[in-house]
Amino acid sequence: MAGNPRNGRPYRRLTIWQRALHLPCWICGHEIDYTLTGYAAQRGRWAFTLDHAIPLTRGGDLLDRENARSAHRACNSSRGNRITQAQPRASRRW
Repeated sequence: MAGNPRNGRPYRRLTIWQRALHLPCWICGHEIDYTLTGYAAQRGRWAFTLDHAIPLTRGGDLLDRENARSAHRACNSSRGNRITQAQPRASRRW
């Protein structure tokens, strides 16, 4: 029986590559706190997570760079497996 593919070297490489881009969250449009590491990154709501534009449960490819997106942990969790369009960042000036 094979192990979890998210524990493999190709997935780790994809995560490192995506994280190095320092992009804002593709779901809400706000900056991600890339300084969070270790336990804080595992539990922090505003920490980086690798998300997939087309969820894996809907046929998205785990290792496709075109499907990889940067997201906050909170945004990624609340989105679930729904297909979401990227949101433009709202201006704070009214």
